Amino acid sequence: MITAVSAGSDMVMETTSAAIDKIRCDACPVMCYIKPGAAGACDRYANHDGKLVRVDPHVILERTVSHGGKLVPFSRTEDWDGKIVHEPSTFVTAIGAGTTYPDYKPAPFIVSAEVDGIDMVTVVTEGIFSYCGIKVKIDTDRYLGPETATVRAQGEAVGHVTTSEYGSQMLSLGGVHHLTGGSKKEGRVTCDTLMDLANCKAVELTIDGGASVVVQAGQPPTVNGVREERMRVGCGSATIGMFAKQWHGKVDEVVVVDDHITGVLSEHQAGKLLDIADTGIKMKGRRSTPGRYFQVADPGTGWGGTNISDPLAILGPFDAKEAKPGLTMLMVSTTGEHASYYVLDEALKPVETEMPADLKFSVERIQENCEPALCTVLFMAGAGGSLRAGVTDNPVRLTRSVKDALTRVTSGGAPVYVWPGGGITYMVDVTQMPAGAFGYVPTPALVAPIEFTMKLSDYAALGGHMDYVRPLAEVQGGDDVRQLPWQNPIPGPRA
Repeated sequence: MITAVSAGSDMVMETTSAAIDKIRCDACPVMCYIKPGAAGACDRYANHDGKLVRVDPHVILERTVSHGGKLVPFSRTEDWDGKIVHEPSTFVTAIGAGTTYPDYKPAPFIVSAEVDGIDMVTVVTEGIFSYCGIKVKIDTDRYLGPETATVRAQGEAVGHVTTSEYGSQMLSLGGVHHLTGGSKKEGRVTCDTLMDLANCKAVELTIDGGASVVVQAGQPPTVNGVREERMRVGCGSATIGMFAKQWHGKVDEVVVVDDHITGVLSEHQAGKLLDIADTGIKMKGRRSTPGRYFQVADPGTGWGGTNISDPLAILGPFDAKEAKPGLTMLMVSTTGEHASYYVLDEALKPVETEMPADLKFSVERIQENCEPALCTVLFMAGAGGSLRAGVTDNPVRLTRSVKDALTRVTSGGAPVYVWPGGGITYMVDVTQMPAGAFGYVPTPALVAPIEFTMKLSDYAALGGHMDYVRPLAEVQGGDDVRQLPWQNPIPGPRA
């Protein structure tokens, strides 16, 4: 479950002659003066009766029973509410906790608890990240744009296209260059785009020289107004290998159209091992290894991620020495979305004909083996020295502790991947985080939760702020408590 506790703030409040009745927030470099009853520029802190308070609740995660599971009561009391009595199921996140700005202060919450007989501590803070971005994986066979092309939101440059992976196109969005290195509007739009994507909202992006795409974490992409249904089963060559035996004896030739690697059954090694005869087919494009062709057409949103609507456009004349009238041919895309069946006439020209039922079944099998097309959104940021100073008075020791696997890093309770090399650069799947985990400050920068969990003895050894450690029960005992389900499948920070 998620228990939300109002987080009072120890932020500095200043009253000056120029701002009577206002309080000054030092949660970020903007240093807003906030009048009574109003919130700061980030909408995260407000002036409540002269006290600076965190508007959003502070989130604590509690592991619950899986759906459909049952608890066995530890005693026969009728008023037992099903709650477990030990504390390892409870985890304090940094969502709503506040920041360490201006960087010399200890983290807002440094919480101790006993886990399986071991004294543990979790240090939580909301990081203010100018050095952050979003990595987007878009499952689609359609052409989105050339590599390094600028990606725009609301007309402003917010990132660029990177490499195509197997059935997916990757985008890199954000980063300090777009947040702070361009115009004020570019920085503001970039910040809004990153925050919306990180909070699992839909964002429309346009790519210079390419497509318009609507991206939302965990949802299918929409490319040029068309909602994608499936990602390809493989490249054209891989598709030939997977389904060659299912085509054997049912059709003379199969061409799997693909922008990257188009496959030809009769020439492919899979066809040779099945003793499929040569058909005299001639392909346009650049021949690679037998049965594999590159650059059969330009990229696009047509057949197999090419720009063609007529698959015969990638064929040359059949060789009369090998081709015979009546030869049959299936042409299909790597998702099975497009498929046509042909029979050669007396002039050895393909004539489209109604597809036999057994070949329709093979096309449906290709579609069945295509996974649902989704957008994956990973938030990526570097935990700088100032953030680490909120954990220990010697920040490099925290970095070493993470590298030595003595300290586990999480974000909103979700597991992260920490990059090798210097610093603490991490990535997290935003769909595994509680809703609304990300905020912003108008510097501009994103605000994201980060937690460090370790043994209490290790925390003391790395120079932690031991005077600020407080027990879990004290944090749980705040006012305005509400409980929400902890979304699955988060494995938990101590799993």
